[in-house]
Amino acid sequence: MEVGIKDQMVTNSILEAEGIYFSYDNGYDVFENINIEAGQGKFIAIIGPSGIGKSTLLRILGGFLKPDRGTVRLLGKPLYEPIPEVALIHQSIVTFPWMDAKENVMLSMKTKDMSKNEMVEKAKESLSRVGLDGFEDLYPKEMSGGMRQRVAIARAFAADPYVFLMDEPFAHLDELTAEGLRQDIYNILFSGETPLKSVIMVSHNLTEVLELADEIYILNNIPATVVGKVEVTMARPRNPRSDEFNANLDMLYSYLTPPRKKK
Repeated sequence: MEVGIKDQMVTNSILEAEGIYFSYDNGYDVFENINIEAGQGKFIAIIGPSGIGKSTLLRILGGFLKPDRGTVRLLGKPLYEPIPEVALIHQSIVTFPWMDAKENVMLSMKTKDMSKNEMVEKAKESLSRVGLDGFEDLYPKEMSGGMRQRVAIARAFAADPYVFLMDEPFAHLDELTAEGLRQDIYNILFSGETPLKSVIMVSHNLTEVLELADEIYILNNIPATVVGKVEVTMARPRNPRSDEFNANLDMLYSYLTPPRKKK
């Protein structure tokens, strides 16, 4: 019985991975023929059992790791190395303690042809976008964990990326802070006020995934493959306490069996 999730092909590709194979230096095979597409205006989630390689895949998608075989493309062009158009937000909150909020944000603009005054103004604009208007002079030690994560996200926005890669972005926040930040971030991501076109997030938190994602890729097996792809059709905003939400959640959990080594 369908409860809001259905198979769906992705079109209008912004970032895609085709035929990705990857092994560690010790010969351990991590991925086998991974194919993923992030379409225009889509929030993509990648889930799978712990240790399956979700964060590693995100680094391949961002050009930080080179696959053994296969290609990553941004807007149809091969991606071989990290570029400002693809921003990675780590699960650990990365802010530099000797810099205030605006200086942390300005780091992402160092390669741009901008004056210092222009960078300061853009940093303030990016901080305002994530709800930190008036906090640009605070140092990380003066901020809560949620505020520091907002600074990290503002820094990514300031680079004017086409794609956000988010690695467990809310993992180290308390649930109340994470819930508010999730809603704010989704609204900002596709507001039309930035060049952002797609988001890819990896997470072990299926409630978080179901609340945010338009499409979900499921990884499993050893080496990991895409064993399922689903589209979330529930209307927004999504209520995690609703019967429909919990029925969808049960369906997602059914995919997360322990990985089995392929013969």
